[in-house]
Amino acid sequence: MPVGLIALALGGFGIGLTEFVIAGLLPEVAADFHVDEAAAGWLISGYALAVVVGALGLTAAVTRLPRKPVLLGLMVLFIAGNALSAIAPTYEVMLSGRVLAALCHGAFFGIGSVVAAGMVAPEKQARAIALMFTGLTAANVLGVPFGTLLGQALGWRSTFWAITAIGVIALIGVAVLVPRSTTTASGGGLLKELTAFRSGQVWLSLIVTVLGFGGMFGAFTYIAYTLTEVSGFASAAVPWLLVLFGLGLFAGNAIGGRFADRALDKSLLLLLIGLSVVLTVFALVAGNPAATVVALVLMGAFGFATVPGLQMRVMIYADHAPTLASGANIAAFNLGNALGAWIGGLTITAGLGYTSPLWAGAAITVGAVVVMAVAAGAARRTARVSAGKNTEHPLPVR
Repeated sequence: MPVGLIALALGGFGIGLTEFVIAGLLPEVAADFHVDEAAAGWLISGYALAVVVGALGLTAAVTRLPRKPVLLGLMVLFIAGNALSAIAPTYEVMLSGRVLAALCHGAFFGIGSVVAAGMVAPEKQARAIALMFTGLTAANVLGVPFGTLLGQALGWRSTFWAITAIGVIALIGVAVLVPRSTTTASGGGLLKELTAFRSGQVWLSLIVTVLGFGGMFGAFTYIAYTLTEVSGFASAAVPWLLVLFGLGLFAGNAIGGRFADRALDKSLLLLLIGLSVVLTVFALVAGNPAATVVALVLMGAFGFATVPGLQMRVMIYADHAPTLASGANIAAFNLGNALGAWIGGLTITAGLGYTSPLWAGAAITVGAVVVMAVAAGAARRTARVSAGKNTEHPLPVR
């Protein structure tokens, strides 16, 4: 694989840290700024909303620009946002820094996916996208636990300074290692990019992303309660159990990329079915600590194994205007997170217990299976009608 993918993965690692590490430092940040838990929570939810805005609005604004300079500009935005968070004298400034950093999140992964696919041969494009997303999974496995420990030992600001430094290294890596020849902007600008949304398959792919990720993260959002209140683990064990979940994410991402390169729709359908089964079984065995550990790892593996394929699918059916559609799919991931967390919260509030988010997640994922089956069936019918065309054609190298 080209070394430029390592630079993209490092940028993804820093972005993943920015998104997730705040959860472990929220009590310290809230105490420092003298705000309550609800206000502190906006440092997470505000970030997520800004990701959606950036994935759509910022990506749309830069469609005419060459992609490598855009990626460099996004990393500068990322560095500025985290530096602002590190020096923030007030809660309002801290929130502004979080929003500023979040704006680059969706656009970086959306545009970066197109750039990553353009670096390799057609039969390796999903694996290239998976390698870029490896940075995000590594942030969960290693970055978040150690970032939290750093913040608790030296103050939460030290974690954001460390993330800022990672951003600088990633900026240099993108500047030096990502070839300019793979980053030509598409002709036609925004109007051409918007034509991608004429495709029903693009919309079906986005719906699958929302439901598939919504199912997993609806369960994951409340997993600490499940682990402590149902499985019987001590609170101190939760961070290390989440490391195991992160290892599942890491493995699933790598394996999913290989499967997607071989048979995109079939692999996505099987993985989503597998995820719905895992969530159902998890809900049934959550009272058994050993079975819970296995289910937790499998939930991460099946859930994130869908990511390269989902990203690849929306880019394929966007055809020659993949940039904005790719960014829209990153927004769909975050919308799925919000949807799943909301539904999971409703089930707990309704008094259905701490396994109810797992049941809700399984139901949402079944919805993703149904939509994916419809999309795959429609694609096969189109392939039969259009002689000489393959629905799982590679993304044109651009």
